[in-house]
Amino acid sequence: MVLRIHFSTLHFVTLKVIQRQIDGSLTFRRSWEDYKSGFGFLSSEFWIGNDKLSYLTNQAVYELRIDLTLSSGSSFYVSYNSFRISDEWGDYSIVSATEFRSDWSCFVSLRPLNMTRDSCICQNLCTDPIGQTECYTECTETCVLEGCFVNETNSVITNGESFINVDCTQNCTCIDNQLSCNADYECSTDATCSVKEGIRKCYCNEGFEGDGERCTSNVFKDCYEAYEAGHTTDGIYTIMPTEWPGSPFDVFCNMTFGDGGWTVFQRRIDGVTDFYRNWTEYKQGFGTQNQGNDFWLGNEQLHFLTDQKDYILRIDFVHSSDTPYYEEYRTFKIGDESDKYRLSYSSFKDGNTGYSYDYLSYSNGQQFSTRDGDNDGCSNYHYAQRHKAGWWYSDFGYWCTYCYGYSNCDYFESGSSGCYTLGTGTNLNGDYNGGNGENIFYWNYYGDDCNHKFAEMKIRPANT
Repeated sequence: MVLRIHFSTLHFVTLKVIQRQIDGSLTFRRSWEDYKSGFGFLSSEFWIGNDKLSYLTNQAVYELRIDLTLSSGSSFYVSYNSFRISDEWGDYSIVSATEFRSDWSCFVSLRPLNMTRDSCICQNLCTDPIGQTECYTECTETCVLEGCFVNETNSVITNGESFINVDCTQNCTCIDNQLSCNADYECSTDATCSVKEGIRKCYCNEGFEGDGERCTSNVFKDCYEAYEAGHTTDGIYTIMPTEWPGSPFDVFCNMTFGDGGWTVFQRRIDGVTDFYRNWTEYKQGFGTQNQGNDFWLGNEQLHFLTDQKDYILRIDFVHSSDTPYYEEYRTFKIGDESDKYRLSYSSFKDGNTGYSYDYLSYSNGQQFSTRDGDNDGCSNYHYAQRHKAGWWYSDFGYWCTYCYGYSNCDYFESGSSGCYTLGTGTNLNGDYNGGNGENIFYWNYYGDDCNHKFAEMKIRPANT
């Protein structure tokens, strides 16, 4: 407990501190002479001295204010007008202290002026919580405690009121002026022991609900869980994957396509949103998540999503000729940031491109690269800069060293005129309006015509 006593004149705001206790470094169990002369250090704990206090308070009308901070961290004050102390001949008695004010309902009470203080050293609380009855043996009044005294907070709780200790391992209730404690109180693994609005208890973490001892998730882990709960309309849903360290976040859910429950993490539709972004932007996500805008959910979100279950990746795209195509892949996962959000999948599952070669295989097992993060493994080129996108680029071995005398949308010119090389077989985050050049938004299987109008990448649990 921290205690500070100071006073000021009623017409000025200058405070004169007469006592301070902050850390117990100084003992206050002192003799009459010590209290008369004063002791301690003004920079830390001290008592100014009864002689000085008497002279100070008899020269003007003063207000006494006592500020206390409890071990729990809560604080309060009490104050009295017309505070005055007598001289030594009068035993430094409190001669006057009127018009009590406080911001705490259970406050320190001054000893009535008709009480005679004996040799017992104690504070005059209007309670007797720790057996200091001898301090009142010569008093003409008796203070009666209604409720239960809590040592930890140095406060009183009323009958029927509960108190939870500082580490949330005990829940005590005041019953007939006696504390009855339950030592089995324990926070759920999805809860935190904290103080909110002055009440300490176990509080369920964001994304969970309950009494703190038992917490259940009130958000979905992915769009499929929302779909299974009866939500069948496309739109924005709030999810929180298993082990996600932050707050729940929003995703766009495609609930009407196929069997429903698809979590969409990428969409290209009109080229308004620039996808030539830095590492942090791809990590956190960008764009506006809805059916009418381009967006990237975020690599960090995508990692925690795909780390909690086995997912199918489905990619839908529409060629410039308005022909729709798709491809699906089993056991799609994205690694964490320490592994540069590496992409992996077990096998090609299905598709209708009519092309026997899986061009996404160039990206399988590759780390993510951005304009400021070159992780493609090729020392000759920075593919993310050449293709102007963030993607899982690869050097393909010989492509990093040699070039060829023909061009396509997945190739870029290197060295002398007519020499071309490539860094990916797919570039769905490329420039939407890139024409038929190296930075085009494409999926390679159309020969020289690689222009696309639409792409959507989404995932759904595999065993559904």
